[in-house]
Amino acid sequence: MSSFFKSLSFQIIVAMVLGAIVGSYFGKELGAIGELGKIVITLIKAAATPLLFFVILSSILTSEISGKLGTKLILINVLNSACALTIGIGLSKIFNAGESLSKIHSTLTPPDQLVKYAGQKINFIENFKGYFPESFVKPFVDNTVISLIFIALILGFALKKVKKMANQHEYELIERLTHFLTLMTKMFEVALTWLVHLVPIAVFAVAVKTVGEYGFEPLKGLSYYLGVGLLGLFLHVFFVYQGWLLFKKVPLRYFWKTVKRTLIYAWGVNSSLATLPLTLKNLDELKVSKKASTLGACVGTNLNNDGILLYEGMAVFFVAQAAGIQMDLTTQLTAAFICILGTIGIAGIPEAGFITLSLVLTTVGLPTEILPMLLTVDWVLGRGRSVVNVLGDMIVSIALDDKNGDSSKS
Repeated sequence: MSSFFKSLSFQIIVAMVLGAIVGSYFGKELGAIGELGKIVITLIKAAATPLLFFVILSSILTSEISGKLGTKLILINVLNSACALTIGIGLSKIFNAGESLSKIHSTLTPPDQLVKYAGQKINFIENFKGYFPESFVKPFVDNTVISLIFIALILGFALKKVKKMANQHEYELIERLTHFLTLMTKMFEVALTWLVHLVPIAVFAVAVKTVGEYGFEPLKGLSYYLGVGLLGLFLHVFFVYQGWLLFKKVPLRYFWKTVKRTLIYAWGVNSSLATLPLTLKNLDELKVSKKASTLGACVGTNLNNDGILLYEGMAVFFVAQAAGIQMDLTTQLTAAFICILGTIGIAGIPEAGFITLSLVLTTVGLPTEILPMLLTVDWVLGRGRSVVNVLGDMIVSIALDDKNGDSSKS
């Protein structure tokens, strides 16, 4: 019990309770304190992004990644993504959760305003081009993770090619560079470990702002929406992820015991990217090979966004139901396709799924006026998404590995 009171989970719970009390007492007067949460997350993101770059670069230089393994990565993610979308959309249709806010939505969005959303389209080619940087420096400045991964892959494989053709002097220089990259990786891992102590402050600030601005009243109307979203995330983890663990012969009790602290951290920081060092540590403890953990948790992290995909699939139909809009099959398939595109390259940062949701709604012609109301409970769903995304990184790495099954037992 004493260890629990000293744990991060206890600190986060206390921060949430105190934040709710302070927010309800002072109201909007302390709304600006919410910026503290953004500052903490910005610091964590600033340290996590270069960490991802150094991890990928050094891993490529020290390991062999075959084309066969890359193909396997894509197939595993396609299967997981399809399951996530099916669960999200299916639950939304079964429970008709959006109807619980239909009256509130009608006051936010008069019928004549719905017309302005019709016919809006998005240029997919232009968005796809945006993932490729104009310079190798820009992704570091903008924290554009998918562009950074693209650069790390190019430089990593280029150095690997040079290493094979290098003379003795050049080979030694590349070995020194590899050692430097390893040191840089460890440095950023230590920095992120320090920053974890600021997480309860961020949670307190977000709770003060949310309760102060919106109070507890919106939670009554959104409880159904929140419940369906959390149920979907739970079902995906329970059936899909545990199915992979059983298939790979990883003992469930040992797995959950190993990753428990990491999932608590992911819930606190609301970022799968910031949780990367702990994710890699857990994969080492589970005896997953470096090759599989690097490809699954580092290179493939922008594909392993099942939490966001499931949430978006559910939320799109929730908004349509709240607005009383009937979506035909073409619109449904388009929405699902946009959800997939939106999650490719999305950084493991707080509210990434919520931001992408606005893009999906606009693309398929659905109203966006209800989004601020959904944001009142999104801080809960966002943390659930992050936990699922972190688990996704682990599960994909385990699924890629061919040797972890027999050595993961304690």
